[in-house]
Amino acid sequence: MYRKDRCFMLFPERFNFNKSLFDDFFTDPMFNVNTANVMSTDIKEKDNGYELDMEVPGFNKEDLKLELKDGYLTISAEHKTSNDQKDNNGHIIRQERYYGSSKRSFYVGDQITQEDIKAKYDKGILNVFVPKKEVKKIEGGQVIEIQ
Repeated sequence: MYRKDRCFMLFPERFNFNKSLFDDFFTDPMFNVNTANVMSTDIKEKDNGYELDMEVPGFNKEDLKLELKDGYLTISAEHKTSNDQKDNNGHIIRQERYYGSSKRSFYVGDQITQEDIKAKYDKGILNVFVPKKEVKKIEGGQVIEIQ
């Protein structure tokens, strides 16, 4: 004899077949990475340029890379760590690996060269100075004829 109330004992509420199996899968705390604070940047305008103060906690100077291409300054940070612990016989007791990376790009203009940009790193703060360059102004109005 089939009883409706026993069916719920076999299939508890967490196995609700009206929902997709993956609806709650990516809401697990393991997947909730807060990237709002990664590489937080303060940009200050000075008389002769712009100063960027970027927070990169947990990264070393060697982990940082600045690249200038097509008027964009791209700052990337990449960190790899491996922690292996072995017993006296050389058997692995614990083995952990970590990899983290982040990247931000800023448009600085086509006039800026690699030599113009100055960067220094101190205690988790990357300070980058980008000078202002004069934009060539067109003398007088130039009229474009419409055909």
